[in-house]
Order: sequence, then C-alpha cells, then structure tokens
Amino acid sequence: MYRHAIDQNWTLRAIPKTTPEGAAVEGVVVPATVPGCVHTDLLAAGLIADPFDGVNERLLSWIGRATWQYDSTFEGAALAEGERFDLVCEGLDTVATIVVNGVEIGRTFNQHRGYRFDLREVLLPGENSITVTFDSALDYAERMSEQYGPLPHVNEHPYNAIRKMAANFGWDWGPDVVTAGIWKPIAIERWTQARIASVRPLVTVSPGAGSVAVHVDLEKAVPGETTVVVDLDGRRVEQVVADGENSTVVTVVVDDPSLWWPRGYGEQPLYPIEVRLLEPNGDALDAWSSRIGFRSVRLDTTPDADGIPFTVVINDQPIFVKGVNWIPGDAFVTRLDREKYATSLDTAVAAGVNLVRVWGGGIYESDDFYDIADEQGLLVWQDFLFACAAYTEAEPLFGEVEAEARDAVTRLSPHASLVIWNGGNEDIVAYAEWAGFRQRVAGATWGDGYYTDLLPRIVAELDGTRPYSPNSPYSFGDYASPNEQNLGTVHIWDVWNQKDYTSYAEWRPRFVAEFGFQGPPAWSTLTSAVHDEPLRPFGEQMLIHQKAGEGNAKLDRGLAPHLPVPASGAEWDIDDWHWSTQLNQARAVTFGIEYFRSLQPRCAGTVLWQLNDCWPVISWSVVDGHGHAKPAWFALRNVYSERLLTIQPAGDALVAVAINDTAARWRGELVLATRDHLGAVLARETIALEVAPRSSATFVVPAALVPSAPDAILSADAPGSRRALRFAHEDVAGGLPRPELGTIVEETPTGYRVTVLAHSLLKDLALFPDRLDSQATVDECLVTLFPGETAVFEVRTTTPVDVGLLTVGPVLRTANDLFWADPAAERFDEPHLVTITV
Repeated sequence: MYRHAIDQNWTLRAIPKTTPEGAAVEGVVVPATVPGCVHTDLLAAGLIADPFDGVNERLLSWIGRATWQYDSTFEGAALAEGERFDLVCEGLDTVATIVVNGVEIGRTFNQHRGYRFDLREVLLPGENSITVTFDSALDYAERMSEQYGPLPHVNEHPYNAIRKMAANFGWDWGPDVVTAGIWKPIAIERWTQARIASVRPLVTVSPGAGSVAVHVDLEKAVPGETTVVVDLDGRRVEQVVADGENSTVVTVVVDDPSLWWPRGYGEQPLYPIEVRLLEPNGDALDAWSSRIGFRSVRLDTTPDADGIPFTVVINDQPIFVKGVNWIPGDAFVTRLDREKYATSLDTAVAAGVNLVRVWGGGIYESDDFYDIADEQGLLVWQDFLFACAAYTEAEPLFGEVEAEARDAVTRLSPHASLVIWNGGNEDIVAYAEWAGFRQRVAGATWGDGYYTDLLPRIVAELDGTRPYSPNSPYSFGDYASPNEQNLGTVHIWDVWNQKDYTSYAEWRPRFVAEFGFQGPPAWSTLTSAVHDEPLRPFGEQMLIHQKAGEGNAKLDRGLAPHLPVPASGAEWDIDDWHWSTQLNQARAVTFGIEYFRSLQPRCAGTVLWQLNDCWPVISWSVVDGHGHAKPAWFALRNVYSERLLTIQPAGDALVAVAINDTAARWRGELVLATRDHLGAVLARETIALEVAPRSSATFVVPAALVPSAPDAILSADAPGSRRALRFAHEDVAGGLPRPELGTIVEETPTGYRVTVLAHSLLKDLALFPDRLDSQATVDECLVTLFPGETAVFEVRTTTPVDVGLLTVGPVLRTANDLFWADPAAERFDEPHLVTITV
C-alpha cells in the first residue's frame, strides 16, 4: 500500500456570479490549506475580516451562499495488472463535485463520512489535475427541505435536510458561518491485490481473561487468498482469508489483562494492536494499527422501585457520572488539532470530570479527541448526529445516515473511552412534548426509524459491546413522557428559560444529561470581539455575541433573586454586570450539582451543559472561546471534587451530606458551626464522620445550629473536603458587609502570587488577571473568607503587569462589592494594603 497526501499546492477561487457584486474575492485565486475551509483561507489571504469580530458574522454570510472551487495536482503512474489507484477523501464539507483530468468522478452530500473513488479509468502517467467544487450547502439544504417536505427544526435554516454539522448553521451559542471545504485529509492510495477496508477490535472481559474479536473487512482488486495477522500483547494470531471471502474474525485472548478504568477509579492501560494483510508468499499488502483497553461496559436501566435508572457500569463498578457536554471547539473545526483537543480536555480533567458527551449537533470528532480520552480516562458518550429536529427517513437522506453511522461506529470501535452510543439530542422529546412539533410533522416520517431501528441495528451489528440509548432525554418507554424524572435521562431547561436556579430542587431525577446556566466569557475574550461604545449589556455587538433567545434579559432576571440589579430605568455599570452574571452562573452550577449529587444513588450522574465554546460568546460554557476558565469552571471543580460536603434542606430541617467518590473509607470529624459576619462562632457541634467508599452519608444539623439571624452562616468542615457554607438569606435580602482586606503581591518564576487577608467577611473572592494580560490565568476563584483568614492566588503570566492593579477592582472582586456604591474606593484601608515585589 502506497499512500500520498494531496495537501500541497491547492488554490481556491469563487465561481463567478455566485458572490456579491464587488466582493474582494471576485477573480482572485488564493492559496488554500488542506485540510481547511473557505473562511479560514480567505482570512489568511486578507480578503475578509475575522468573522467572529463585531458585526462581521452578518456581513460575511454571503460566503455560505457562494460556490467555491479548489484545484491541485498529483502524480499518477502506469498500473500493473491487479493494481488500484484510488482517491481517498476522508471528509468533504459538504456538497462537492470531484473532477480528475476533466472527468467527473463523483459527487458528495455528507460532511460526516468518507469517500473512495477508483481512478483507473481517468488516471494519467505523470501530472494529474484535480478539482473539487463546493456548491452552497445552505442552498442545497433549502432545496432538499422543499423536496422532502419541510419538517420542524430549531433556529433559522433547515439543517435537518442535509448531513452537515447542524451548529454550522447557527445555534443558541454559535455563529451562522456555513462553511465549505476539504475539511479532512485527502490522499491517493496505490495498492495491489487487496487492502484492509476496515478493522473493528471488539473487546470483552471475563474473569482472568480479555478477549478481542478482531473483525477485518477486505477489498480485493483481484481474486486470491490472503492472510490476516494480528499482533497484540506479544501474541500473534494468523487467519487465512480464502479466495472469494472478503472478511474474517481473528480472536486473540490475553490472560489477566490490566483493566482500563475511568479516571478516579483506576489506571488506563492501553494495548497496541496491529493488523497486517499478507500475500500467500508473506509479502505485505497493507497494515492497520491502533490501541485498545480491556474493560466491560453496560448501562443499567433495569426498572426498580423508583422507576428506571440510568447507571453507567464499568468493570461491574457503578460509576457516578460527573460529566460535561462537548460542542465543537471552534466554529471552524479545521483549526482544531491534537494540542487544542488536549488543552480543552485537560480543563475537563482538572475540573474532576469523568465523562464527556459529544453532542449531536456537532461532528464525530477526530481520532485525536478519542485517543486523548482513552489516555485520560474520560468516558465518552457519543451522540449520533441528530439534534432538535425532525429528520425525513426518505432517500437520499436515509442512505447517507446509514453510511455515516457505519463509518462512525467502525472508526471509533477501538476506543476504550467510548461507552455509550446515543441516537440523538432532543429529537424524541421534541416530537412528544414541544408545542406544535408533532402537528408540523403531519404524519411524515420524522426520525423514529433511525432512533429505534436503523441506528440500534448498526450498533448491534458492528459493535455489540457497547450500550445504545435511543435519544436524550429518554424514558425507555412510551414517548408520552421522554423527560419524566423517574425514568432514564432528563434535560432540565425550565431552569434558565423560565425559573430561578433554585428550582433545580423541584426535580428528583435519575440522571441529568443536560442542564446549565449562562454567563459571559472572560473580560478579555468579550472585549476582543465586542466593541460597542459604550460597552453595555444590550449593545448591538453584544447581542450578536449572545445567541440565546432573550439571553441577556434572562441573565438579568436570574440575578434579581440573588444579587443587586439596577433600579428600573437605570443603566448597568458594565464591570458590575460582567461580574454579577459570571458569579450567578457559578452559583447556579454549584446549587444544581450539589443538589443532584446529594440524591445519589437515586441520581446516577450529571452532564453539565456545557464545557466549551466555539467562539467569543455569552453562553452556558464554563470555559470560554479563548480557553479562559470562567468562575463557573472553578465552581464545577469544587462540586465535582471526589469528597464533597453540601448542606441541603430536608423538610423544615437542614442536613449535611458527605459524598465520598473514592475507593477509601472517609473518616474524621465533621464540624458544624454557626457564625456571624464577623466570624464569631455562635454555636458549634462535632460529629464523627464515616462514609463508605463510593457512597454518601447524611447528618441532621441540630436545630440550634440552623442559621436564622440575617447575618448567620452555617459552616461544615471535614478533612479532605472544601468547607460548605449556607447563608441564612440570599445576599440581596440580607446584604453583605463592606469588603475590607489587605494584600501582598510577590513576583514568582511564573508570574505573581497574590495573598489576600480578610478583615471582614469576603464572599466569593475572585481575581481576573486577564484584564491586565489576555493570556494570564489564575489558579483559584470564588473563595469565601471569614475575618482573619487568608487566600493565595497564583497568577501565571509572561507579561509584566502593574501589580497595583492586581489588588483593586475590577481585577480583584468580591460579591460584597455589589452592595457598595464605590467599592474600589471604600473597601481598601490603606494600612491593610501592602504591595511587595520580590
């Protein structure tokens, strides 16, 4: 097998009369990066401005309506008998016509699958020309929607009529930038006699042994016998594939393999596996390699006294899922590489996450994503790519869905991290519950055949080792109640859309697959793209970077029960708005996850919406589009800790719940104390703490400790856990004292160390060094201090900053600030402010 990437000397041009009159691209040919897309090539050539900046998203929408042509060349050869020369396109986005040497060899209509074309009939010795022309995916989607009969979907464009990343057409967190281009590698392959078409190493585990059934499919250019050789863990097994046969299964057994575990439960050993295809004389024809992990996986949905659970079980160990939803990491997905995937997934690992759900409006991610998940012990829940819409089951869409699903299940089968296949996102619940949805379907097919027949059949046929769920949310029963909290998975969106975040406590779910609350990105991220003068929550550019319906109004509404908001008719101070809304998002995340974790084992997991962003935007993410951790990320890290204390209401009483997500018994003293704002202990009690591994324990708070005075605070402390606090009243009701503190700033090899000494109660102390250097990061956030306590913040930056600015607003903030007219002037008493440079 000879493979040569066609990744050099590509050019790009717009087809005349498909772009606006006078556009800078008219008649211009620019270099093209392959893999890549039109937007990024035009940006690199200086022909367009950054689509993420200001109002450019709207100004550049014409790109998605134009027709684009890529041109290059490759070297051909004279072929011997039994030789093949193929063009292999791993991914074309999306409506493409491929021409080689002036002859059309194929057309494609699906971003989510690969294509292979036999070039023998058109190949020339020496130089060969190749042209790939992309018609507008948006035009095609609109045309096919009319052909199929329009079906309901969210957002503006009929993304459900084409097999392309749904979010590419705009989402409630993403820009409308309809891309086109050769988005995955394209290559020529020259081979003789036979090649390996696919490999599926399916792992099962039994006591004392691991078995790998290696399913190998071949494509043969000429009849003949071949031999498949599998090497795994020092074992070699050979299997002859007879003339006339095109597939085989080679089974390899490994004694006492080291088991692969999700993070927090054990190690992640990975075993290299190699498959070779040989001629009868032993000469090599083709080879394939990957890594596998030995582990079992099942999804427990056995009905119980409370309904139907949804519990992920790995190696017979139930796992409490601490998850996040994942969207594509860039609106221009071709800019993603292994380093960027690693950086993003590292933020999940650092937050205590053990599962990432790849959401159905995005893409099947690159192999790098799943390789990193394998290495990090991150479980992957993979949606098939359907989201929030009805999808026809008519041709040609049906055939494309089947082809892409077969591609995806086959490609991802080696990855130990992949533990759930899910039919789609909010498609069944839309049909069952969304107002007017079923009426608009009007008896047409809408996707049920995919979720309950085609997709589970493909998973069972190609990879029977992993469980399948038809959709999320899903009740594993009648469609009349797919979001029923006692049955399977739920999505909780009444909170955020209609209700305050404290309404999470109205739910008692078995598994929460989506829930979340919005907040703005880091200040440096926001101001890199939003330039309204003056900057304000409802400015034109601000709202371009807020895609949720009435999003900023919902932010304001969400603040009112908790934090001060401007009087009617008054304008926000933009710094206070930014801090308040970020803080409220963090508190919503904290409230929801602490509550849901306190319900275990009834509740078996939470998957927060969402980890990441694809551009600078106000959204539900905890890490923004420039990679900055929001306060909500620090909140997530706190509440996904292995040992968690939380104080929860229980009728008229309070309870302290100690959650132990480790393999060791948690012993120590639980100290409950009621304090006032000055930190004085008003009442105190010590309770013996003992929590079994992977479980929780509940302790009733004595009535004398339940805070009732306006300034009363209940604290719970135990070794190995972050302090839990419960205030008697919401901040907006009881107020907070004027912040008084002292600071010390020291230079370190990696930046600065900022030490804060509290002279008053300081609630949710936070430091935002990105306001001084957009690349600066900090290791801590949302620290509440009683008088006399200290907090240390490590700031990482390579750029010298004004250390005086590190210790004043809006860089250094507390919740207290929001109750004082001029906290920057009032809160810092000069004797308490000490700045030292070492």
